Amino acid sequence: MRNRFRFNTLCFLIAIFWQSMTVSASEDYIRVQNYISQHPEQAALMETFAERVRAEAAPINGKQQRPTRIAILYPGLQSSDYWRRSLSSFERRLEAIGLNYELKTFLSRPSVDAPLQSQQLNEALQWQPDYLVFTLETVRQRRLIEQILAKGTPKLILQNITTPLTTWQSHRPFLYVGFDHAQGTRLLSDWMLKKVNYQADYLMLYFSPGYISQMRGDTFATEASRYPEVKQVAQFFTDGDRKKAYKATMRALQKYPSINMIYANSTDIALGALQALREQGRDESVLLNGWGGGSAELEVLKDSQLDVTVMRMNDDNGVAMAEAIKLDLEGSGDQVPHIFAGDIKLLHSGTSNKEIQKLMKQAFRLSDMDQGAN
Repeated sequence: MRNRFRFNTLCFLIAIFWQSMTVSASEDYIRVQNYISQHPEQAALMETFAERVRAEAAPINGKQQRPTRIAILYPGLQSSDYWRRSLSSFERRLEAIGLNYELKTFLSRPSVDAPLQSQQLNEALQWQPDYLVFTLETVRQRRLIEQILAKGTPKLILQNITTPLTTWQSHRPFLYVGFDHAQGTRLLSDWMLKKVNYQADYLMLYFSPGYISQMRGDTFATEASRYPEVKQVAQFFTDGDRKKAYKATMRALQKYPSINMIYANSTDIALGALQALREQGRDESVLLNGWGGGSAELEVLKDSQLDVTVMRMNDDNGVAMAEAIKLDLEGSGDQVPHIFAGDIKLLHSGTSNKEIQKLMKQAFRLSDMDQGAN
């Protein structure tokens, strides 16, 4: 009895700590619309830049004195092809505009390879790049980024984050680029909550403690909390790992057989949960989402094994990075907006193959040249 009391108390304290950490961290990020309200001149810049991204490439003006050095650090070793396609579209656009460049690319696994990422960053910085493309997910990455911002070189492009940090406004990155996680989550939550008629016992499968879990997982939890008959019965942090998501889902299904909805924070998490649902014979009775709409998700969506996902117009963020560098080298860096947030579309198991193919052609317009149509 005493051990059970201690265990429950520990769980309560952990929940309170995570809630307080999430609240303070969420307040540290400025949502896109709020940022535009604070910086109204950004609205026109963002729209003009978005038109440039959608348009065909135009050659760079002027002659480069030397190749531009670009270093990229991606957590690209995962089932989602978001990072690999971003790299492909980035290089394709650089080549199309005729930019003379040298590129060093470093890949790692999300969350679990934090020490490796630090090592890779040191190696990249020793190369003295002109531009560095990095991401922000963990506290460790944030500290590394702050050191770069304090030095002022190289120029930093932060990918997969479109919500500027309050504390970085006086020395901000060159560009925040990606897709609005909160916007995509609201599209998912509207569809999923309506699908279960606003009555559900659901499992939350977070990424790791950090930005993605806050913007995707906590946004969904906030939307779900508006309905008294939608209850979160369990939550797990999976580090974006497919096996961990599988094990967490198996454990939750056994302990809470009433679960009829799972919210997955990423592609690998969704695929791990799907495997568990299949083995338990629950894949048709439990609503499950994907996140991102990459090739792996689209395959299971077409087979009606995944219920819904949000699809990023993936290649636009690679194009946006190339266009931002081009403008900067042309001496027009003031035309680069602080944020580029690409388009996101909702797809569900009832979406026609014709519509999916149309969106794939748009989303993968450059990266499919390297990877083949999927």
